[in-house]
Amino acid sequence: MGIATSDKPLLARVKESEQDKFMQASVAKAQDAQHTKREDSRALLGNWEEWRELGEQIRQRAIAYLPDYLEEFSNNVDKNGGDVFFADTEADAVDYIQKIVKETGAKKLVKSKSMVTTEIDMDKQLLALNKGLALMETDLAEFILQKDNWDEPTHIVFPTLHKNRDQVREIFMKLGYEGDNDPEHLARFARKYLREYFLQADLGVTGCNFAVADTGMINLVTNEGNADLTMAIPKTQIVVMGMERIVPTMADAEVLDNLLCRSAVGQKLTSYVTFAGQQVAGETDGPENFHVVIVDNRRSEALGTQFQSILQCIRCGACINVCPVYRHIGGHGYGSIYPGPIGAVLSPILGGYEKFGELPYASSLCGACTETCPVKIPLHKLLIQHRMVYTDRLKMQGGLNNFMMEVIGIGTGFPFLFRSAIRFGRPGLRTMAHKTDRLTALNFIKDEPLVDKGPGLVGGWADVRDLPIPPKHKESFRSWFADHKQQQKLAQAQKDNSSDK
Repeated sequence: MGIATSDKPLLARVKESEQDKFMQASVAKAQDAQHTKREDSRALLGNWEEWRELGEQIRQRAIAYLPDYLEEFSNNVDKNGGDVFFADTEADAVDYIQKIVKETGAKKLVKSKSMVTTEIDMDKQLLALNKGLALMETDLAEFILQKDNWDEPTHIVFPTLHKNRDQVREIFMKLGYEGDNDPEHLARFARKYLREYFLQADLGVTGCNFAVADTGMINLVTNEGNADLTMAIPKTQIVVMGMERIVPTMADAEVLDNLLCRSAVGQKLTSYVTFAGQQVAGETDGPENFHVVIVDNRRSEALGTQFQSILQCIRCGACINVCPVYRHIGGHGYGSIYPGPIGAVLSPILGGYEKFGELPYASSLCGACTETCPVKIPLHKLLIQHRMVYTDRLKMQGGLNNFMMEVIGIGTGFPFLFRSAIRFGRPGLRTMAHKTDRLTALNFIKDEPLVDKGPGLVGGWADVRDLPIPPKHKESFRSWFADHKQQQKLAQAQKDNSSDK
């Protein structure tokens, strides 16, 4: 899969997403539910803004001294008996993992949810390189996606948000399930099905929420326990992590775990918060062979730039859960495994502007993402920075939109032209308006049509918003205000004349 989930252009993906009414309803329901849970769990801390500031400071310090903390982490993993490999590209990461598969002779691989392994397309590449290798995603949502012919995720925390219980039942029936669509029954079937793979697995792969520099341990935050089994049973474990997921100390990890759990799923803590590493003498579980693959994959290109703060991200998905654009188009509309505001900022960095340069425009710049981010990433400002790079330095925006913006700039720059546009706005927009059954608060006159098509920017706006035509010039706010000010002056003059007498 890699970072890109579709070869179709943005507008084509958006059109498809608009047709998926179940997905839209599911996203809206999840966003509303998560809002209540998230805010309630944050309120229990009593001083959420201070926690955000602390989280921001921890992440900024880690990124500012990233080479030092990565070296410290690597040295401590080595002291504990493990191995660390720094992968510059996704190909380097897959090559190293493939080398371990060959050296260990692994036949069954279990894997817990990991965005980075999806980013480097690890699953499909390993299966293509190793005939007879059995690879199983063990996170329930990722398991469902895998068994549905590697369907694309739609959320970084809730990957199967676009599927209903009947669809899941159909997928499981192909695996031998004979029950109903009750979620509890479906989950029990998945548990039994996966447990056999856990017990037979000889290689486990996990992601990493945070890597603790001063101990050489990794920190995993889960609700299912599958990641713990992935680490505890196989003799060999491979941890794949983005280079930015480092934290200086265990105390820092504990702070970020609090921020992550409350922001991602609205819990004080998830069911499993695990710190693990190489098996030590006397232990009966845990990996005998422990490998950490630290992936760059263009992350370092953000260091020292206006986009450095995106590396603070802890992958909680809170920005996605408040985004009005995501609410309408879901995850598939972004064409990246990283959807929503975080994806619109991160994807152009990891995948380039040629492929993801339009994503920063998939935003209303309302700032809700920045407001909710637990580590205070200025996401909406970074989206503006991307737009500046995309349009100014790379000069990749063009055509009708550029022409329209130039015309708007000229029109708003001269008072005469601006007043003329207001005067003739109504007859101009009437040519693009049609009668509709929709009646909104903006429709002051019931029989007035709405603009639902138009060239360039007008069409893009009217396609997803109610755009009524302006009132007649003499009924406009400016006309009313001018008359109102004149009446005030006349009233004041009459009052002054009366007092003089």
